[in-house]
This record gives sequence, structure tokens and C-alpha cells, in this order.
Amino acid sequence: MSLPKTATSLAIITAALGLTYAPLPGSQQSITVVSGSELQEPLALLEERFEQAYPDIALQIEIQGSQDIVNNFIDGRNDFQPTVLIPANGQLLDELQNRWDTQHSDAPFYADPQPIARTMLVAIAWPERGQALFPNGQFEWSRLEEAVTKGSWADLGGKAEWGSFDFVTTDPTRSNSGQLALGLWAQSELAGQPLSPSALNSPAVESLFSTVKKSVYQPPRSTDILLQEFITRGPNDADIAIVYESIALHRWEQATTTQGTPYRIYYLDPTVETVSTAAVVQHNISKAEARAGQAFVDFLIEPEQQAVFVQFGFRPTGPDTDLAAVTDSPWNQDIPGAEASPSGQVAEPPNRQLLTEVIRLWQRAN
Repeated sequence: MSLPKTATSLAIITAALGLTYAPLPGSQQSITVVSGSELQEPLALLEERFEQAYPDIALQIEIQGSQDIVNNFIDGRNDFQPTVLIPANGQLLDELQNRWDTQHSDAPFYADPQPIARTMLVAIAWPERGQALFPNGQFEWSRLEEAVTKGSWADLGGKAEWGSFDFVTTDPTRSNSGQLALGLWAQSELAGQPLSPSALNSPAVESLFSTVKKSVYQPPRSTDILLQEFITRGPNDADIAIVYESIALHRWEQATTTQGTPYRIYYLDPTVETVSTAAVVQHNISKAEARAGQAFVDFLIEPEQQAVFVQFGFRPTGPDTDLAAVTDSPWNQDIPGAEASPSGQVAEPPNRQLLTEVIRLWQRAN
């Protein structure tokens, strides 16, 4: 993770704040953690566990789209004071710091941001739809583009009674997964040409974004909302979606209960790995609040909490964890298409300049 260094190193900051959280007797410190929706459920479980371990810290979790986390903090739109920010992608914290530095003389964070959990972008589709769209069992952007262009299952080799083809993605102006999906799709459209702002502004990519935007009706603001809507709407109103692997693994049983069948997971090749990354903010935060915030961040990267993230479909920050060995691991549950070690290429997300251009192109598309 190539996050810019803050003005003071992590070691010095940790020493300044105190290595161990130690509140004054009889006091309680309140902190607010703002996270992307992909971590909502594991954090709800870990909130209770943390407050048991740290009874002198009252924790409040706020959920926002990952791009909203950055925009709301920079623009002062929150009606609460954030202590810890955890967007879905550490590069969003790069963007926050760069934007902050143009407006302020102080650093935005008390210390360097820390990775919390990893996941990657995948596609999901209902079984019959997935088989019709990808008969060889492999996801193909070209086939998805053909589907959104034609817009009808009858023209795609599917059953006429399936009606229109319905693709689902998040709003790229508010959600990291929507930005990454469009970035990968544009890369495929460019047929191996390096992704750059000038390449993104090619007629082929502009035409693609226009086609996709016309086919997507009211894209959700976050990935978890998208997946819950995908499950509720079912095959006749939502055929395929681009989501995080973590949430696809976690919610597959809900799909079975609601629709009578689970969706299938398709690994993109290449895909993008995204790392949920935490930072303790400095603006309007006291040292006591910062110590409490850092205690929470340190708590999340302990092995016991990393195992909880695995149970919710995330890959841990450490490289040596056996996913199948974790109790209640989704990789042990025969989820259609799930792979502990996908064979495809896993790349880092495009830089913020490219994703900002993706957002601009989407807003301009008609």
C-alpha cells in the first residue's frame, strides 16, 4: 500500500500517544468510526467484543459509501466528529491526504494508515443466467458488454421469457466498487493498452460508459445495499452484478433462502484487490481520543479479529493464514464458484487520478 507518509513517523506518533490505551480512572472516552458498508456486519460483531475488552471506550460505528467517507470528511458534511476512517480502499486515504494538504497546514492523520482486511472484485450471477452468458464458465467483459448493448436475453441465447438483461453496479460517484468495476471494464475495452487519462477519454471508452449508464437504473450508493437489492429482486430484475468477494461469500446463504438457489461467483481476470485501511484522524481530535482510536485499529489487526473477518469472507492482512482452517470459513461451505486461491491475475487498484477520471467520464456520459 503506497500511502504517503504523514509528517511524523508511526513510531514517533505511537510513542507520543502512548503505546497502550490507559484512560483516567472513572473516565470514558467516546470515539466514532466511519467505515465502508462492506465492513458493516463484522464491525457490528467486533464492536461488542472491543467494548468488552475496553470498557472505558464507547464506540460508535457510522456506515457510508467509501467515496462519501472522503468527500464528507474533506467538506465537513458529517453531523458527528469522526475519529477513525476505514474506507474500502487505502488509495482513497491517499486521495483524502492529497486533498487535505492543498487546504490545510496540518496532517490529516495522527499516524500512517494501517491495512485491516483484504478482498477483491468479483462478478455474481444467478445460475441459469450465468451459464447462458458465460457458457465456458469464465467471466468475459466482452460478453457483458454485448449483453448490456443488446439488452435482451432473447438476443443473447437465453430464454425469451427472461425478458431484459439487467446489469447491476454501484454508483461510481459514491462507491469504490463501482469505480473499480468501470476501471477494469475500460481496461478490457482498451485491449491491453495502458490505462491513462488520455486512453480513458477515447471514443471506445466514452461509448462504453454511455451504454452502461443507460442500462443501470438508480445504481445503489454502496456494495452491501447493491447485493441486498440483487438478492431481493432476483433473476427477473437483476441478472449479474460486480461486487466484493467478501460480501458475495457472506450473503450467498441469504440468496438461497430468498430465491431458492444461490448465485454463482465468477472471478475476474485480471481482478483488483482492495484493502480496507484504517486511519486515526487528527482534525479536532484530542490525544485521548486518538489513543482510543489507535487502540481500536490495533485491536482489529490482532489474529482473533482477523479470523472474524475471514468468517465474513475477507482475506486477512497477513499472507500465511490458511483460509480453510478458520472456523466457519466460507471457503469450506461449497459456495458455487468460490476459490481460496484464484488462478487469475490480482492487481492493485488504479491510482486516484485514473479513478477520478472514471468518475468524471461517468458523470459526463449520457
